[in-house]
Amino acid sequence: MVSNGNQTTLDSRVNQGVRADIPKPNKIGAATPFDFEGRNLTAYGGLLPVATMLEKLGFQQLFEETLTVKRQTRSMPMFGFILGMVLACYVGFSRLNHLRFLKLEPMLTGILRVVQLPPQSTFWRFLASLHLGVARQLLTVQRRMRERVWKAWPRACPQK
Repeated sequence: MVSNGNQTTLDSRVNQGVRADIPKPNKIGAATPFDFEGRNLTAYGGLLPVATMLEKLGFQQLFEETLTVKRQTRSMPMFGFILGMVLACYVGFSRLNHLRFLKLEPMLTGILRVVQLPPQSTFWRFLASLHLGVARQLLTVQRRMRERVWKAWPRACPQK
């Protein structure tokens, strides 16, 4: 250690993390079994029923047929960005900079089919690239999803 008055510097830097190979993304979808009796359910484990519900309601198909976005994204599909932000809201994160805490969350990365989430700046660039007409299209998606949920309600929750 070298000391310069009130500054201290280390002679060599120390690795603080393990540099292991990045694993393949988890494959999590509507067919992944889950129950509510488990005792080891993490805070993010609740994403699986939400993702299953969105999949069964046809959220991705509705999204892709309603939105007209010409910009192709490299790090994740366009739907992945939106689904990632929606699922982050379910977890309780309300700002894009909170996504850094979910970067390697296995449940979220498995649902999105990525190894890790892109940096926060990539989410911002994606949002900045959307044109004003997309806001109207997102409201259409929201309205149609609400209709699908109300239509599915009697089947999902039969009266006793």
